[in-house]
Amino acid sequence: MRVKKIEIFGFKSFATKQSITFGEGVTAVVGPNGCGKSNVVDALRWVMGEQNPRHLRGGSMQDIIFCGSEKKAPLGFAQVVLTIENDKSDAPLDYNHFNEIEITRRLYKTGESEYEINKQKVRLKDISDFFLGTGVGTKAYSIIEQGRINDVISAKPHDRRLIIEEAAGITKYKSKKAAAERRMEGCRVNLSRIVDIKNEVDKRVAILHKEKEKLIHH
Repeated sequence: MRVKKIEIFGFKSFATKQSITFGEGVTAVVGPNGCGKSNVVDALRWVMGEQNPRHLRGGSMQDIIFCGSEKKAPLGFAQVVLTIENDKSDAPLDYNHFNEIEITRRLYKTGESEYEINKQKVRLKDISDFFLGTGVGTKAYSIIEQGRINDVISAKPHDRRLIIEEAAGITKYKSKKAAAERRMEGCRVNLSRIVDIKNEVDKRVAILHKEKEKLIHH
């Protein structure tokens, strides 16, 4: 998979719709301080499922919506659309038959959110799961903020292992394993409660049988 294009509207400093196309090889976004270069990275991180506003340099998620300026009124929502080219047919199985995959995330001032993959409404989890194991995602090695290179180099073995596992594409399986273990643990808890209830009912049935015997003999 290859990121082909990103369209940004109402996200942070992008008061009007802007589109950035990523060609083959290296694409660079250059400009003076304060022109919004970091906001492009934040938009990428957000559309791929980021849930922590601090990782988007904000206090709350609503902070990402354009809040207005001297010349432009504030907007009521933010939207980012990420277009991915499935040129190597290595997209997740459910979407591998598409030549292009379009992922959309929308946030309104009211706090309501909308998520879409190829114009079909999905959950935020579906978007996060889409990127698991691809090397692209909010916690993947493919997005490294300014000043984080040294952090990666000097990372502890455990943290470096997570980066390598993401690059190897096994994190999605570890995530599925963890989810399955949580469901199994929930089943164990429910089963234990059922056994306790059964034991209590058995005791009450035994008492009722004894009372019944007494009544018959009298």
